[in-house]
Amino acid sequence: MKKVFIVPALAAALFLAACGGGENNSTSHEHEETAASSTPAETPAASVPGIENVQVTSHIELQASDDMRFDKDLFKVKAGEKVKLTLKNVGEQPIESMGHNAVVLDQGTDVAAFGGEAFKAKDDEYIPSTFASSIIAHTKLLGPGQTDEIEFTLPKAGVYEFICSFPGHWGTMQGKIVAE
Repeated sequence: MKKVFIVPALAAALFLAACGGGENNSTSHEHEETAASSTPAETPAASVPGIENVQVTSHIELQASDDMRFDKDLFKVKAGEKVKLTLKNVGEQPIESMGHNAVVLDQGTDVAAFGGEAFKAKDDEYIPSTFASSIIAHTKLLGPGQTDEIEFTLPKAGVYEFICSFPGHWGTMQGKIVAE
């Protein structure tokens, strides 16, 4: 019976010894924590490559084409202020095979999961009701030469993704809106 208690106690002692526990380690650890907390925290927006070269706008103008791409993929806006988004489908293929929309998603939305659900939402222009709480705004599904304009407000600072939810398009037709 004593062996049953000795083996776990020995394993715990070895684990603690391997992890350190000496005073020198805790002193250097405290120094690292102090150094880390004294540096300014990086905002998620600052981690978006190229954002420093983008001017703040209140009107996002996008074009979608038959090559399954938006003409722009990065915008900067003011959080809490109204934003106008204009989408034009400049392609030539019919809406049934190459329709386009722009869906602005809330922060933290799983884009792949959204795209998978959108695939099933043909009757709702590929806007899945299962993700209704994750959608900030969306345009209508557009055919060639059509344009739609929407207005929305991004509630807080951060990075918001936008995609085309037509089946198979979200992988290449996506971008980011940084609200500051």
